[in-house]
Amino acid sequence: MTRICVFCGSSMGNREEYRRAAKLVGEYFIDNNIELVYGGANVGLMKIIADVVLAGGLKVIGIMPHMLIEKEVEHKGISQMITVETMAERKEKMMEVSDGFIAMPGGFGTLDELIEILTHNQLRISDKPIGLLNVVGHYDNLLKFFDDATDSGFVRKEHRDNIIVASNIEDLVEAMNAFKPVVIKKWIEDIKVESIED
Repeated sequence: MTRICVFCGSSMGNREEYRRAAKLVGEYFIDNNIELVYGGANVGLMKIIADVVLAGGLKVIGIMPHMLIEKEVEHKGISQMITVETMAERKEKMMEVSDGFIAMPGGFGTLDELIEILTHNQLRISDKPIGLLNVVGHYDNLLKFFDDATDSGFVRKEHRDNIIVASNIEDLVEAMNAFKPVVIKKWIEDIKVESIED
C-alpha cells in the first residue's frame, strides 16, 4: 500500500494516548513512504496526522464537502484538496483513491466512514484492507458488537474475519499488507433460502 485513508476524530479526544497515536501514525507513514488520504480538516486528530505527514515531505490529500469548507475547518496547507458536494461523495472518493483504510479513535463521522467501507467489503464492492487501530481499547465495545452480531447470525464469520485489528500502527499495517479477503460466494443465495424457509 502506498496510499492509506485514515478515518479519525475532528476532536482531539480526552486522552493523551489518542494524540500520541495520531503522531505515531504520521511518523510511520513518513518512514514507509505512505501518502495520506483523510477528511481534509485542520482540527482534531485529523490535523495532527496531516501536519506530521506534511512535515515529512509526503503527499496529503484531503477530501471535503463544500458545506464543511464553508465552516472554515479545511486544512489550507495540504498537498491537494478534493472538494465534493455531499458526505456520501466524500466517502466514495476516499474509497476510489486509497489502497487501504485505517480507523483511529473518533466519533460518529469516523464510525459512519468505517461502517460504509465494511459494508462495501461485505458486498465485494471493495476488497481493500480495513484496519482498526484500537488505541487504549477505544474499539473494544464495537468489536464486541461485531462478535455478538456474528454469534446472532447477522454477520457472517468470514466477513467479521476481514476486519484487521491491532493496538499499534506497525502491526496493523503489516497485517493489512498481508490481507487476502475472505470470499463467500453463496452468502446472498443462502440468505434468500433462509427467508423462503421462514
